[in-house]
Amino acid sequence: MTTEVDLAAPLRIADLAAARDPVRVVVGPQLRDRVATARRFLSKVLGDDRAVYGSTTGFGALVGYAGRADLRDQADNTLAHLGAGHGPDLDREVVRATMLIRAWSLARAASGVSPHVIDALAAMLATTFTPAVPRLGSVGASGDLIPLGAAAQALRGRGHAYLDGVRLPAAEALRRAGLEPLPLDGRDALALVNGTSLTTAATALALRSVRASHRAAQVLTCLLFDLLGSDPQFLDARLLRAYGHPGAIEVGAWMRRVGAGCVASGRRPLQEPYSIRCSPQLLGAAEDALRHVDAVVAADLGSVSDNPLFFPDDDAVVHGGNFFGQPAAFAADLLSMVVAQVGNLAERQLDLLVDPHRNGGLPPMLAAGPGQQHGLQGVQLASTALIAEIRRDAVPASMQSLPTNLHNQDVIPLGTQAALRALDQARLLHLIVGSLAVGLRQAAYVGARAPTAPGCAAVLAALAEAVPPVDPDRPLDGDVRRAADVVTTLDLPSTSPTPDGCRDA
Repeated sequence: MTTEVDLAAPLRIADLAAARDPVRVVVGPQLRDRVATARRFLSKVLGDDRAVYGSTTGFGALVGYAGRADLRDQADNTLAHLGAGHGPDLDREVVRATMLIRAWSLARAASGVSPHVIDALAAMLATTFTPAVPRLGSVGASGDLIPLGAAAQALRGRGHAYLDGVRLPAAEALRRAGLEPLPLDGRDALALVNGTSLTTAATALALRSVRASHRAAQVLTCLLFDLLGSDPQFLDARLLRAYGHPGAIEVGAWMRRVGAGCVASGRRPLQEPYSIRCSPQLLGAAEDALRHVDAVVAADLGSVSDNPLFFPDDDAVVHGGNFFGQPAAFAADLLSMVVAQVGNLAERQLDLLVDPHRNGGLPPMLAAGPGQQHGLQGVQLASTALIAEIRRDAVPASMQSLPTNLHNQDVIPLGTQAALRALDQARLLHLIVGSLAVGLRQAAYVGARAPTAPGCAAVLAALAEAVPPVDPDRPLDGDVRRAADVVTTLDLPSTSPTPDGCRDA
């Protein structure tokens, strides 16, 4: 069934994820009337010989020069110079989410675009047509100019696009999709490129992935302490209330629900290593940070990102900087820090699990026959490499501002780079979480006790169904991906928390 997205309703992250595949985008009559009204207002303003950036002027640092007299010719004047992107094409899900966000922003009737521009975006999203957009070239300061320029050109039948996953000349992809090349004038072209829709899309999709991995890390930590027989008094509600941080209190409550009914073995140290004992504080701090990112993404999804904006009721054209992606830049950098620390936690938990000196006597590397078999040895090596990759690339992008564009853009947020980097890292975190999940499944096979908490038993059962025991050795890359998908989509039955989350044996 095709998902429906009504542009009159608030835009959600789930809508962006759904747009990976064809979606039905609804442009209702009231919304269309408002867009048409704003377009007529633009014609009036131009008829009054008022200055309108991008319609009567050049672009960027060349704003002091007149643009081309013919409004349709001005579209070429806008887009041609932006054909300067480099690097690999962005993933389809990111580009299509970007175009949905752009459609929603333009549909707010503050950009002065032609109604047929929004119709064309809706028609595109109903097919598998996806513009080929280069990854490199945006500083996120005047919107995502170069990547959105490539997308606009593809809609015009220039450059390249994907159809059903196949890269084609854009004109051919349009023809096969049953779409017409999009006619644009200068205001239409500028409105398509002068926003932070790519930055918002990448940040939102990264947030969605990190949220799932963050919840999975909580669940897997519960399974870890149950399999080891730990005493989870570190989750005591009184303890975490005294700590005072809302995220830790909430994470602790959730982990108590998952671990409700567990029985401590009495054979573990009084105090576990920090990767277990401090997990509610670490994951709780991540929760507090993610709430900030939630708020930024929600604001961005409800934002009109363009310049100038048109207010017909006030007879006003207002020039400013709503295309400046600083909020998402900060949020995406924060997201990268969360990924690095949650990933570090999961990698350290896996390291504990494969070590016979700390895992309660389970075989080294959880090998079913140590020496003859190697169990999780390769998976642990790969996890170490993944977390090193995340940490190496975690330098904040939002602090790298430098002037460009003849000092017109003398400060820049670099939000596009921050957002795309956060999305890359979110995908690596997904794999680290899957690696820990495979380790826990294997620990149960090679001698760990059976889970005593029903919630933990349900997690292990789901993993056991998806991942066979490692006996004998086999390549585990597919198992890691499968386990990650299981634990990030797991729907655990609700359980009632006990005061401590466990009882003594």
